[in-house]
Amino acid sequence: MGGWAIAVHGGAGVDPNLPKERQDEANKLLTRCLNIGICALRSNLPAIDVVELVVRELETDPLFNSGCGSALTEKITVEMEASIMDGPKRRCGAVSGLSTVKNPVSLARLVMDKSPHSYLAFSGAEEFAKKQGVELVDNEYFITEENVGMLKLAKEANSILFDYRIPTIGTCGAGAPVMDSPLQMNGLPISVYIPETVGCVVVDKEGGCAAATSTGGLMNKMTGRIGDSPLIGSGTYACELCGVSCTGEGEAIIRSTLAREVAAVMEYKGLNLNEAVDFVIKNRLDEGKAGLIAVSRNGEVACGFNTTGMFRGCATEEGFMEVGVW
Repeated sequence: MGGWAIAVHGGAGVDPNLPKERQDEANKLLTRCLNIGICALRSNLPAIDVVELVVRELETDPLFNSGCGSALTEKITVEMEASIMDGPKRRCGAVSGLSTVKNPVSLARLVMDKSPHSYLAFSGAEEFAKKQGVELVDNEYFITEENVGMLKLAKEANSILFDYRIPTIGTCGAGAPVMDSPLQMNGLPISVYIPETVGCVVVDKEGGCAAATSTGGLMNKMTGRIGDSPLIGSGTYACELCGVSCTGEGEAIIRSTLAREVAAVMEYKGLNLNEAVDFVIKNRLDEGKAGLIAVSRNGEVACGFNTTGMFRGCATEEGFMEVGVW
C-alpha cells in the first residue's frame, strides 16, 4: 500500500472562455474540500467517512450542481440524486428524486447503513429521510436566482442546458444558446455540454477505497429523469482495487458503465490505475463526453476526461497536491 490519496471533481466539460473569476472560485472551493479531506485522512478517518464529508461540503456550496444550487427541472423544481460506495465489501447506497433533503450524499450513506436496500427514490426516499431524522429544507433552499434565469433561457431554446451558468461560444445577442450544436444525447440535439456534478474518491492508509457522487442533474430535464450519478457501476464504483466517480453526459456514462469499467480493466487486463483510466476514457465512451477521478488501493490517484476541461483536485500522503480546470 502506498498511503492515502484523495481526489475531488466539480464536473467535466468547461467553456474555453471560462472567466478567470469563475476559475478562481472553483479552484478555491476544490482546495477547501481537499484540505477538509486531507485533515480527515490525517486523523485516520476511514475512506467512506471522508468521501461523505467532502461531498457534503460540495453540496452545501451553491457553486457546483449538487445540493444548494442544483439544476432545475422543466417544472422549476429540484430533483437531486447521489450515491456512495465502500470498496472493501462493495457496500453501497443511492438515492434519487430528492426535493427536501439538504445533503443527499448522507441519505445515500444511510440507505447503505440503515436499510436493507441499496437504492431508494422519490417519495420512498423522502419518507426514509424523515424516519432517519436527517436535515430537511424547503425545495426553495436549493433554487438560486441564477438558475431560474438559466432555466428560462433553456425553455426559450427548447433544449436541455448542460451548463447553466457560464456563457458559451455561439450564443446569440439575447443570450439563448444556438440550436445547431453538433452535440447530441441519445440522438437528440443539445445546446452546450458543461455539466457540474460533484464527486470524491479516497483511499485511506489501510488501502480501503471509497467513492461518492452527487448531482442536481440537467437544467430543464424532464421530471423523473435519473442520470448516472446514483447508478452504482456507472457514475460511482468502489471495490478492493479502486474507487471511481464520474461526471459528464449521463446517458453515455450509463451505457458504458464507466466507473465499473475502470475496475474491470484493472482486474481482467492487469492495467494500473492510470492505464485503466486512460483506456476507459479513450475506448468506452463511443461519442459521449465525460470525465472521472479515481484512486487505487496502492495510493495512486488519476483523472481523465475527453472534454475541454474538468474541475478537479487531488492530493496524496507524499505531499503532492494539485487543483486544475484544463
